[in-house]
Amino acid sequence: MIETHDLSKQFHDFMAVDGVDLSVESGQILALLGQNGAGKTTTVRMLTALLNPTRGWARVAGYDVVKNGHDVRASVGVLTEQHGLYMRMTAIEYLDFFGQIYSLSTTTRKSRSDHLLQYFGLTEAAHRRIGEYSKGMRQKLALARAMMHDPGVLLLDEPTSAMDPESARLVRDEIARLKSSKRTIVICSHNLTEVEALADKIAIIYRGRILLQGTLDELKQKVLGTPEYEIKFSDAWDSSGLELPNDVDMLSRTATSLKVRVKRPQESNPQILKVLSEKSASVMAFQEEPRSLEQVYLKVMADAKGLENVQ
Repeated sequence: MIETHDLSKQFHDFMAVDGVDLSVESGQILALLGQNGAGKTTTVRMLTALLNPTRGWARVAGYDVVKNGHDVRASVGVLTEQHGLYMRMTAIEYLDFFGQIYSLSTTTRKSRSDHLLQYFGLTEAAHRRIGEYSKGMRQKLALARAMMHDPGVLLLDEPTSAMDPESARLVRDEIARLKSSKRTIVICSHNLTEVEALADKIAIIYRGRILLQGTLDELKQKVLGTPEYEIKFSDAWDSSGLELPNDVDMLSRTATSLKVRVKRPQESNPQILKVLSEKSASVMAFQEEPRSLEQVYLKVMADAKGLENVQ
């Protein structure tokens, strides 16, 4: 649904996006992570055919963003940082206006707007002017507008910013539901916990370049290395004679716990449990040491900045 090769954008002597290669399948969620000014928004604008690339190419929903810009814009729903809400309109007028832009029939416009307003809890405020809305209400209305024409691709820039926890949860649930209906979704977000819960693939961008991309597990393996596990015993136990599989390294041991590094957990963890059971060890817990997306992101960024300083 989304494919780019060497996608680049230069403004005068500033290279905002430099050689971005992405591939996002139907039904996947890609999260773009990076600092403000890293190139996320410029990338999204090229994917929506609002900016032409200086170099490289991109296809969205099968359409070339330069040659078929109108078809690209008709195939995507966009939530930008600046929502472009018309403050003197009511929510009903606003959604109907955009439904007309997308050439929806009167019946379809009404059914879509009624459904979206109800889903996002805006029905009671549907006849109020948008200028009277809170920041969270405006965010929900902007997301409803992005979904008005039931697009196959959604490009969302900070979709839950300015929302209370309940509303943010609702939006996250909706994003997960849309994924299951075979839409492709790109999220730009600083909320790493949110990304960890939603994204199938993650790309970290820095100064216009993709530093790393892949699934969360792939990123953890590449950046943080081999996973570590802690084994806890309910009773004190002498593990001095314990023989572990060849790909397992003992990191530390106490009378009531072991810490090991496991290169192939799916193969070796059952073997470890079997050995412990044969030794009558009272295993109370066997769990991986927590490794978060935040740890991955901070290390990748620190390494990138450190390399810059060396150069």
